[in-house]
Amino acid sequence: MQMRAAAHKARVISADEAARLVASGMWLDYGITLCQPDVFDKALSLRRDELRDVKIRACLTMRPRAVLECDPLAEHFHWFNTHFSGYDRKQHDAGRANYIPGNLGELSDYYRRFIPPIDVVVFKTCRLDEDGYFNFSAANLWHRAIAERAKIVIVEVTDGPPYVFGEDNGLHVSEVDYIIEGDNQPAPELPNPPPTDVDVAVGKLIADEIEDGACLQIGIGGMPNAVCEQLLKSGARDLGVHTEMLTEGLMALYRAGLVTNARKAVHPGKVTFSFGFGSRAYYEGLHRNPDLCCLPVDLTNLPHEIMRNDRVVSINNTTQIDLQGQAASESDGLRHISGTGGQLQFVRGAYASRGGKSFICLSSTYEKRGQRKSRIQFSLTPGNIVTTPRTDVMYVVTEYGMANLKGLSVPERAKALISIAHPDFREGLEREAYEHRVIPRGVTFGRYD
Repeated sequence: MQMRAAAHKARVISADEAARLVASGMWLDYGITLCQPDVFDKALSLRRDELRDVKIRACLTMRPRAVLECDPLAEHFHWFNTHFSGYDRKQHDAGRANYIPGNLGELSDYYRRFIPPIDVVVFKTCRLDEDGYFNFSAANLWHRAIAERAKIVIVEVTDGPPYVFGEDNGLHVSEVDYIIEGDNQPAPELPNPPPTDVDVAVGKLIADEIEDGACLQIGIGGMPNAVCEQLLKSGARDLGVHTEMLTEGLMALYRAGLVTNARKAVHPGKVTFSFGFGSRAYYEGLHRNPDLCCLPVDLTNLPHEIMRNDRVVSINNTTQIDLQGQAASESDGLRHISGTGGQLQFVRGAYASRGGKSFICLSSTYEKRGQRKSRIQFSLTPGNIVTTPRTDVMYVVTEYGMANLKGLSVPERAKALISIAHPDFREGLEREAYEHRVIPRGVTFGRYD
């Protein structure tokens, strides 16, 4: 671990004094999820009229940000984000936020190699612990990499979030320039809506493919969490967890005793993850839990780290897939929705794992402006961003079935994907495929014909 040397012994200052360290034209970093500051953010927003061209990097914002709410025309503050939450998406729609493309597992490296030193870094953390560290709670990610080369490091200390054990999950007091008092409000919660019938159908199909001793990565969303609900009933045992986000569903498996991590090669006996958020009960389950290990994102997401465990199972959502097998999971045409996240890296890491499997799941249809549309399309919506290339996709799952694309030719892929599309759209998809010679005439492909 590279340690930052602060310019002076850490000083306790007010939020207003901390905000006065910011000058026009500076780059700031607010960090990710639970580590984004609230008291500092409010103090900085009060300086709006004094500042111009202040640029702030962040990720997965879970509460409204005062600097954005006070500046609706983005004349003073500019928001740059590596993965959108629902709030970030609304800010982008309004022209106040900008996306930073990247695989999340590479972000630490971006800060260490490519991004110039940040002028001011402000993280919300737990209070100083017995070893002299400000714990990042359930949000390790790339926070240390941001701070290592920063010009000024400020921590906003609070009693709100859980204290989470891990590797390099915090800053030592010797690395910090200034300390400000937080507002001690509880960690923001993420609602976990009940699964739909489609989610349950997809969850059952995937759960049937998960063997005893599998090591799980589950993405965010109702459909991946439905897999966890089905695993509670499936009888799978001795599961492991090595994931980017620790979801409510994974914690439910852990509480049920189905997650032992006994067969993991890396961090055996430990649930390993890089960040998490959920309900109040979820946070209580994380607080000082010795079975959990919160890691920097380069130790959870890089494929060569993922593949060290056997039988890795990666389960992620997509919003659209074409008949070639390209998965577009982060945009709706030119409208940005979320981000690449860890999807591609876990797809690749699971494939490289001995006995590993990756699943890309989606509902067969969706409603838009009162019209039902197929998520499986002959070609992607213009402007849609490919998150997982066709060469990497393994299993694709809808409520109508599952198709493994590995080793299939383009026409076989098209046939396989049409077979799991909604029945109302299959004939039209097949017609387009024949018209554009994606499927040749006079060739049979076994069970897809």
